[in-house]
Parts: sequence; C-alpha cells; structure tokens
Amino acid sequence: MNLSVQKRMAASILKAGKNRIIFDNSKLNEIKEAITKRDIRNLINSGVIKLDQKHGFSSFRINKLRAQKRKGKRKGLGSRKGKKTARLGRKKKWMIKVRVQRKFLKYLKQNKLISIHVYRKIYKMIKSDVFRSKRHLKLYLDENNLIRKNAI
Repeated sequence: MNLSVQKRMAASILKAGKNRIIFDNSKLNEIKEAITKRDIRNLINSGVIKLDQKHGFSSFRINKLRAQKRKGKRKGLGSRKGKKTARLGRKKKWMIKVRVQRKFLKYLKQNKLISIHVYRKIYKMIKSDVFRSKRHLKLYLDENNLIRKNAI
C-alpha cells in the first residue's frame, strides 16, 4: 500500500518532515481513501495521523569536551586547523613579545640595574627585533656586562 502522497500532504499541513508523520496501522484503508488536504486534516484531528515528537540531543558530551578544552587539553597538532598565524597572528605575537621585553627593561631601569644610555640602546634593539624572547634579552645583557652586579 503506497501512502507516500498522503504522507507528503500531512507533512505539509503539520509543517514537519515526512519522517515524523505516523499513521495508525489499524486505519490504513481510511488513510488510503483520503485524497484531499481536507480529508487529511480530518484524519489529523481524529488522531489517525500523528506527528512524532522531535528528538532533542544531549549536551553532556559537548560540556565534557568544553571542560577539557578549558583545562588546556585537546590542543595538539591533530586538533588544529589553519596555519600557526591563523591561531595567533603575527602582529599579536609581536606585540606580546615586545611588551614583555619592554616591561623587563623598564623594571631594570627603575631599579637602577642599567644606565639610561644602555636603556635607550636596548630599547631600540627590542624595537628592531634583535631579541627572540625575554630570556634572550637577559642572556645578551649578561654576556655584554650591561647589568650592574653591585646594585643587585
């Protein structure tokens, strides 16, 4: 018994998908005879044609995943999409690096561990991207004896 037309009409009346339409198996002959939308509406009102409830989905697994990501997990090479610069842009990376170095340089100047001349020289070197990191900057200062040891 092909009831695809009736199913399609019921779906359009109930504004739902065809898969959600349920027919009463005991009254299939009645459904087969319904050929107009009015007939289908009467069958819906009488309860012969019903609409299956929408299926929800659980957020449990999503919340579990989010908790893991908050801890800093699941961020390995296999989980990454896009280039390195897409995740942290070149400019942002530069800003973070320079700000750290300048803050350290300011600390050295305020505690009189370096002279103002050295401060200006190093400041310009930071600006011209000589140092890879704060650690590299410290290494340079130590190797060239630019930090006052007696002030420490």
